[in-house]
Amino acid sequence: MKQRQVLVLSNLYPGKISATFGIFVKNQVEALRRKGLHVEVAAVKDPRIGKIKLLKKYFLWVLLVLGKFLLKGWRYEVVHAHYVFPSGYLGLWFKRFFRTRLVVTAHGGDIDKMAKLSGWIRKQTKKVLDEADSVIVVGEGLKRDVVEQFGVEEGKISVINMGVNREVFTPIEKDEARRKVSVDKGVPLVLYVGNIIKQKGLDELISAFGQLKSSYPQAELHLIGVPKNPQYQAGLEQKAAEREIGDIHFHGAKPQKEVAVWLCAADVLALPSYIEGFGLVALEAMSCHTPVVGSNVGGLSYLLSENCGVPIQSANVSSLAQGLLDVLSDPQLQEELIRNGEQRAQMNDQDRMIERIYDLYLSTKVRKYEG
Repeated sequence: MKQRQVLVLSNLYPGKISATFGIFVKNQVEALRRKGLHVEVAAVKDPRIGKIKLLKKYFLWVLLVLGKFLLKGWRYEVVHAHYVFPSGYLGLWFKRFFRTRLVVTAHGGDIDKMAKLSGWIRKQTKKVLDEADSVIVVGEGLKRDVVEQFGVEEGKISVINMGVNREVFTPIEKDEARRKVSVDKGVPLVLYVGNIIKQKGLDELISAFGQLKSSYPQAELHLIGVPKNPQYQAGLEQKAAEREIGDIHFHGAKPQKEVAVWLCAADVLALPSYIEGFGLVALEAMSCHTPVVGSNVGGLSYLLSENCGVPIQSANVSSLAQGLLDVLSDPQLQEELIRNGEQRAQMNDQDRMIERIYDLYLSTKVRKYEG
């Protein structure tokens, strides 16, 4: 039986420089390949920023996509673009010339940030959303934004998050996890996983942890993630030093299997983002049976609802500090969050999400291009 041909376009994908840059896209690609699809990828694999680096990597990416277009464009049955712009914009080439089915996934930043950079980008974002055969959004809040801000018909929008890989993010005994990450038993461990950027609420996290230390002087805060701007991380470290807040550790990026061990070792995951399309790491924590304290924004609002986590106000130090204190001081609350979080992880298992995307590939009807 002939394999169905799929091309995935993404401006985030792991590579030699970073094994975690857009890892969620790679995970989905590999899962789709296991379903029997022939999936090729044309993606940006360089996380580095700076004007020259940005121009170079996007120029090379466009050349790569152009090569796929000229040599194999007619073969692809589906082009799946991750991020509406710029990936979806490139995907329109295939739709226009080869009538390829175009599926785009909006992850949040493409709607909340990228589309607001200029009138031209907003116009192209709307064009992609209008012309795509199917639009995937990773959360209900993002679906509302796409409908209300861009007038996209609800019938072609599917809410499908990236899903959690429960073979990787699986609970292990806490003492064993602590041994592996070299953190002493009984030490209150607050964990953050994500990019080291201001929009993730890390200034507030440092301040809230400082308040938490008055109740738990032995507590440790560990941050795992890529510092997009090393100066920002240096500023956080200086802020902690000036306020004499100790036991704060930055680890840089780590492979998913190591992140899973850290999640199992932690007492609580803190995710105080200002905006969040979905918040996959919160779901990964739930899958590892670790309570989550996070901002009541975007996709996190859904993940933390129904007592699956502790929602707090974004950009609010007191709210964050109280949320962390509530979890650390209340064993009954911990048990409830772990129990409900496990159910949420089951509902959002990556395998279930992949089945829905696979069905979408097969059922998507080609819409007339109006470019």
